[in-house]
Formats: sequence, C-alpha cells, structure tokens
Amino acid sequence: MQRIVVGVDGSEPSRRALRWAAEEARRREAILEIVHAWHPPYSGGYPYQTSAMALFERDAKSTLDGVLADPVLRGVPAVEPILVQEGAARAVLAAAKGADLLVVGSRGRGGFAGLLLGSVSQQVAQHAHCPVAIIPGP
Repeated sequence: MQRIVVGVDGSEPSRRALRWAAEEARRREAILEIVHAWHPPYSGGYPYQTSAMALFERDAKSTLDGVLADPVLRGVPAVEPILVQEGAARAVLAAAKGADLLVVGSRGRGGFAGLLLGSVSQQVAQHAHCPVAIIPGP
C-alpha cells in the first residue's frame, strides 16, 4: 500500500494541504500519515519546567486531534497521526523516508520575510527523497 505524508499545523495552508492529500490518498487507496511537529517557544536560554513542557505537548496534541476530526478524512483507507517534538521541516522529512508522496502547504511568504523566517516548503522541496506536492496559498 502506498504512503502519503502530510505536514499540518492547524493553519489554513495546512488545511488546504490536508484536503489535497486526503483526496490523493483516497484516489491511490493509500495510507495517509499526518505529521504535526511542535517545539517549545524560545525562552531566552532558560530551560522550561516539566509542567510547561507538558502544556506545550498537550496543545500540540489538541491541534493534531482537531486535524484528525476533520470530515475531509472520511473515506481515506488508513490514517496514522504522528506527533513529533522537533522542527517542522525535519519532522516531515523524517516521516517521509520511504513514502510515495510528501505534501505540505505554503503560506506564500517570499522575499525578505521568507528568508528571515525560513520556509518549511523550501526545505522539504530541497531535501525530500520522494515526490513533493506543495499546495500554494490563495
């Protein structure tokens, strides 16, 4: 059975990517792996308390649970959620090893903002070892 990996973060661009990936999974009768990566916000170099880390992880799990409840997933042969504490690009690239397709959304930040903030879709396009679909913003 084919594997399709999609990166999600709860944003509108990732919802578009999820819709596209779900349709492709139905068409191919493929497993759809839904990856949500999280990391604690920058804290100025001070380590977080264990309780704070648990809150960040709970929020990330809540985001992933919300994605899994999306009706767009109806009819997808198999859905596998993946929650990872890591940077988004690294997480989806790792999950996509051996996959048939990797899908991510694009916020469309170009120019200086794209350089300053980095781009998951750019990293994925440059480093993936499988075909990549980047679903553009409006």
